[in-house]
Amino acid sequence: QVRLAESGGGLVQAGDSLRLSCASPGRHLVALATGWFRQAPGKEREFVAAISVRGGIVHYSDSVKGRFNISRDTAKSTVYLQMNNLTPEDTAVYICAAKVFDVSLSAEEYQYWGQGTQVTVSS
Repeated sequence: QVRLAESGGGLVQAGDSLRLSCASPGRHLVALATGWFRQAPGKEREFVAAISVRGGIVHYSDSVKGRFNISRDTAKSTVYLQMNNLTPEDTAVYICAAKVFDVSLSAEEYQYWGQGTQVTVSS
């Protein structure tokens, strides 16, 4: 059973930075493409960023491109989402997801999901 655990969320001010982590206790992430999604109250879940198994392919949504950076540390079986220049529009629950084979922007293609971590950005 693949379990994903997010951490690093919190309450920050606009312009601040946060780094989210997605870890897999069973080191499953070393063999899975990984994505970050977010869901704000009253809104649908939306894609944020994704990274391939080896880290050579990354994708970002237009809303975070240039501000967020996704990376992975294979030795730690952890995927990170560095979020810079945060705005109140980034406020949401951030959820880590993983899938076999190729990286994807579609939530429906991900088999494994974490519980999420809350990010709140005040103006």
